[in-house]
Amino acid sequence: MNLLNTIKPAMQFNRPGWALLLAALALTVAVYWPGLTGAWFFDDYPNIVDNHGVQPSSASVPSLINAALSSPSSEFKRPLASLSFAANYLFTGLTPYWMKLTNLVIHLLNGLLVFLLSRQLLFAATTLNWRSDSKGTITSDVPRNARDRTTQVELNAALIATGWMLLPINLTAVLYIVQRMESMANLFVLLGLMGYVASRQRMLEFNCSSDATLSESLFGRANEMRMSSIMRCAVSIIIPTAIGLLAKETAVMLPLYALLIEWVLFRFKTLSGKYDLGITALFLLVLFLPMVVGLTWLVPGLLNPQTWAARDFTLSTRLLSEVRIVTNYIAWSLLPTPQDLSFYHDDFRISTGLLSPWTTLASMLALIGLIAIAITQRSRRPLVALGIGLFLACHLLTGTIIPLELIYEHRNYFASFGLLLAVIPMLSAIAPMSSEKSTRFVLSRRVLLVGLLLLWGSETALTSIAWGNPLRLAEELAARAPDSPRAEYELGRTYIIYSDYDPASPFTKLAYAPLERAAALPGASILAEQALIFMNARMDLPLKDAWWDSLIAKLKAHKTTVQDESSLATLTQCAREHSCNLPKDRMMAAFMAALSHPDPDARLLANYADYAWNVLDDRPLGERMAEEAVKADPREPAYRITLIRMLAVQGRKADALDALQKLESLNIGGRLNSDLAKLHTLQGLQ
Repeated sequence: MNLLNTIKPAMQFNRPGWALLLAALALTVAVYWPGLTGAWFFDDYPNIVDNHGVQPSSASVPSLINAALSSPSSEFKRPLASLSFAANYLFTGLTPYWMKLTNLVIHLLNGLLVFLLSRQLLFAATTLNWRSDSKGTITSDVPRNARDRTTQVELNAALIATGWMLLPINLTAVLYIVQRMESMANLFVLLGLMGYVASRQRMLEFNCSSDATLSESLFGRANEMRMSSIMRCAVSIIIPTAIGLLAKETAVMLPLYALLIEWVLFRFKTLSGKYDLGITALFLLVLFLPMVVGLTWLVPGLLNPQTWAARDFTLSTRLLSEVRIVTNYIAWSLLPTPQDLSFYHDDFRISTGLLSPWTTLASMLALIGLIAIAITQRSRRPLVALGIGLFLACHLLTGTIIPLELIYEHRNYFASFGLLLAVIPMLSAIAPMSSEKSTRFVLSRRVLLVGLLLLWGSETALTSIAWGNPLRLAEELAARAPDSPRAEYELGRTYIIYSDYDPASPFTKLAYAPLERAAALPGASILAEQALIFMNARMDLPLKDAWWDSLIAKLKAHKTTVQDESSLATLTQCAREHSCNLPKDRMMAAFMAALSHPDPDARLLANYADYAWNVLDDRPLGERMAEEAVKADPREPAYRITLIRMLAVQGRKADALDALQKLESLNIGGRLNSDLAKLHTLQGLQ
């Protein structure tokens, strides 16, 4: 029997599953709608609000190229995501509402793709039955009434999509604007996996064994069509991965996800049960070879202690900590509490050994157990095995050796799909797998599923309401994570904004407590001290010595982080604009403390150049620091532009023209045309 001819009739449009999906899409819109009125948040500022590159004045090619290459969040610039922010800006200006609405639309599209991919995987899992005999051939397990199977599968797929769209852990990928990077990258991941599964199923139609019953012409045609399907598999992996990488690096995991689908469902085999060398070769080329090259490039830097200098963890303590974190993600996804999903997780206790804390070893054993389940249940419960595999694979990039921050909820945007793929079909008991004939506890399982859906939807709705109001959100997140320095800082910063720098405002008095608490919490950056100094300086109130002492001590204690550099930049700008009367000796002490560590970042050097030139009026020092910033990051045009302006003001035309020529080499696609035109008008370059 032709396998695809058996499956195809079962894959026609079916109303119950699609009706449930449409209802879920509408419910998702209703749940997220209150959160669309919220404001900018956290990393939205450096990536969008303060990033003038994604705020083009026109849709000209140079301005769009500049927007594409303007992201400060990654060396790879994530141009596709940045261009989407620029498109929002061109149509609706710098308004968070429309950017959040765009995120919601992307999330709904991803929900549709989750449904379609789940449907493909469910059909494959319930129709492909690999024999355990020596031949290992494939048979079809489609019931006589294909319409019933379609109804069952599509209802299950719709339930998976419903749960995934409503999961509280996925909220930040929607309402946290900058994480459009994550949702957009995964849109292409889902498309790629759909293409791979469809192409792989088509390959099973062509048995290219040396069957004597096949005529030579039929054999040649089958082989040609098989090779064509392998090419489609390759295109489905390579093209979406390449496009997804333009949004965020997490798209690089697509080939690994495809490998897991192959391992669980298709077994690297042809229809006759023989190993397909073409598929094996495909994964060697698109996964293992790039992985070896990537690790060869990454590992030497990761072994350098300076790579970890700005972090409060090392490679070994990071790996131990991530064991606990990945285990926590399972609970946070399936049985979340508001305290779990606090957004800020800088109060997390880092693991320093297998028993420090003891949950490190327990979590390690739990993950080993999950891997064992995935391996042993591949035949009996393929969706359980695949779901576990997809979840764990998703965290291999962000939860292992790369020195990223330890915890972010949006890292589960795809991983949570794996969990639901494993759990929901078992709970729904709508379409039992061929190995799950038991109908025991059907009612209790379905009651549990309904309860989970209600929990996920209600918790996401309540959190969405909080995200719709900046003050309410700050208070809510601080209540969820009372020991988080960032949560307390954000609450104090929000009170400052609401005070409008009026000493008589009730919000002014409210700001001090959370900011001083944030400053005193372990592991805190200098954000809180900076906010206290900034607030009082703007309102001409006294500046406490304790604030300066704490700020300087923290800068001496560790290499500056992004938050530290942003804090110094804010104070520098306030002093430069004469909005803050800051003591110069204290500011210099802060910069000296920050610069006392090896290999200072270009941004810190540029901040010091700004302060020296514009506040201290020390031009030699300002120029020297600007040159150091250029050396530290020669690919960043902003540092070169600053240096050229300094040279021009001093009448050093030859040096300025030389620096200008080097800047022009960065003018990819004319993205710096506007900046270059302004520089050419400087009096010192005439």
